[in-house]
Amino acid sequence: QVQLQESGPGLVKPSQTLSLTCTVSGESITSNGRYWTWIRQPPGKGLEWMGRIRNSDTYFSPSLKSRTSISRDTSKNQFTLQLSSVSPEDTAVYYCATYGALGAIDYWGKGTLVTVSS
Repeated sequence: QVQLQESGPGLVKPSQTLSLTCTVSGESITSNGRYWTWIRQPPGKGLEWMGRIRNSDTYFSPSLKSRTSISRDTSKNQFTLQLSSVSPEDTAVYYCATYGALGAIDYWGKGTLVTVSS
């Protein structure tokens, strides 16, 4: 059973960088064929896919690419999202998740609310 847990600050000020870490258990983040991803859901809106990492290769949503990075720490079995220059529009529940070669997400974290406010 793969388990994912998001962690990070729940409040970020505008123009700062949001940083969230996903700690994974039950599967190595170096497993071939598995993608590790970040998804968010603003209040009252739908899910928005942000980006993913597989081994050291990353790919991001075009709308967020200029502000987003994802890195990993294999020694801790974690991967981290950074979103720069945040605004109140970045307020959302942020989820980490994983999927295999078929592209269907099979494991989700519980999500963590991040509010952008001064």
